[in-house]
Amino acid sequence: MKRIKTDLLHGVIWQQILLFFFPVLFGTVIQQLYNTVDAMIVGNFIGKEALGAVGGSTGTLINLLVGFVTGLASGATVIIAQYYGSAESDGVRKGVYSGMALAVGLGAILMAAGIFLAPSLLRLLNVPDDILPLSISYMRIFLSGMIPTMIYNTGASVLRAAGDSRRPLLFLIISCIANIILDILFVAVFNAGVEGAAAATVLSQCISCVLTLYVLGHTHESYHFDFHHFSADMTVLKRIISIGFPIGMQAVLYSVANLFIQASINSYGTDTIAAYTAFGKIDALFWNTSAALGTALLTFCGQNFGAGDIRRVKKGIREGIVIYLLITGLITFVCYTFGDFFYGLFTKDAEVIRIGTELLRYLCPFWACFVFVEIFSSSIRACGDSFVPMVITAVGIGAFRILWILFWPASTIFDTLRCYPISWTLTSLLFLGYYLQGGWLKRSMRRRESLFNAS
Repeated sequence: MKRIKTDLLHGVIWQQILLFFFPVLFGTVIQQLYNTVDAMIVGNFIGKEALGAVGGSTGTLINLLVGFVTGLASGATVIIAQYYGSAESDGVRKGVYSGMALAVGLGAILMAAGIFLAPSLLRLLNVPDDILPLSISYMRIFLSGMIPTMIYNTGASVLRAAGDSRRPLLFLIISCIANIILDILFVAVFNAGVEGAAAATVLSQCISCVLTLYVLGHTHESYHFDFHHFSADMTVLKRIISIGFPIGMQAVLYSVANLFIQASINSYGTDTIAAYTAFGKIDALFWNTSAALGTALLTFCGQNFGAGDIRRVKKGIREGIVIYLLITGLITFVCYTFGDFFYGLFTKDAEVIRIGTELLRYLCPFWACFVFVEIFSSSIRACGDSFVPMVITAVGIGAFRILWILFWPASTIFDTLRCYPISWTLTSLLFLGYYLQGGWLKRSMRRRESLFNAS
């Protein structure tokens, strides 16, 4: 067991972060491939209307719903990592069971709400009539698989909180291969359309869910889980929600702002919608990398904060910034240089490729501006302070982008998307100021003492 876990409490910090980071990165990339493979297959075998249906407003709305509940459940990651770092086995066990209970409940609520509200929400976002029926069908089927998706995400977070980022990756590789096979079978062979693509995704996510539950049920570590003793500790559950709710709201604020942007983009026509949909899949390479490094810092800082090693926490943050900038520079170079090639994987429509390549080359040089948002928000949340990062995000990302769309005159899509680099820079500066003033760390230390005294 020790050979598949990364010891984040000892050793060279940047090496430990990277050892943990790469499996998380590959896992998030593979998880993104679920929807990306859907987009590639329906775009090539059905057409650009289907491509717009599985992405665009549908994808943004799904990200909003899933982002909130995943963020809420991720409060368990912080609690479990802190307990694990302090060798509090009983606290780890309570965190696992409470997190799973929350995941099942949230998955059921999201599934029901998404299925019944899909038509109204998509109409509210001005989805064009020619792709509205396809978008509704895709969203309903996709959201029907929310319970296994939430169980996998929470189970994978449990393993990562304990330093195991490799087996969640293995499970995603297996389920992604299944997704590709089922996508081709349902769409290309059986001609099941976007409904078949969505069904392939749901079935594949069920596979990763079953594999995760098997591992948690057969381990002898403190994070063992089985349904025979399935119960939540209300004290720990409240702590999970108190940390996870602001994280979930932060994800919602991103998505709400992006929904305003998407509604504006919908006014530019189907070609632009399709180009922006494919753009979202391509620039996910950067955002998945950013999120993976954030997850690595969240776990690293959570464990070391739980162990009381504040010096190691601060050094990990500094080295995380350097790693982030180096990797972002590499991704920016690749996307800027080979943007037209990447677009050719999604569609053969020349106009869609032209628009999309221009979008990618316009935005990717600004990705590095996001550095302090990801690094500081993850590390500060790992120490138990998730409310202020939510407020900073609400102002710098959510409010700014919404005000931009409502009041800034836009005649082209580039006028609309200019709010992205400005909001990244603004929010990074806000996070930098909050981190340097230092009061958050003192408050987090007091909460740490309260947490462990209660357990």
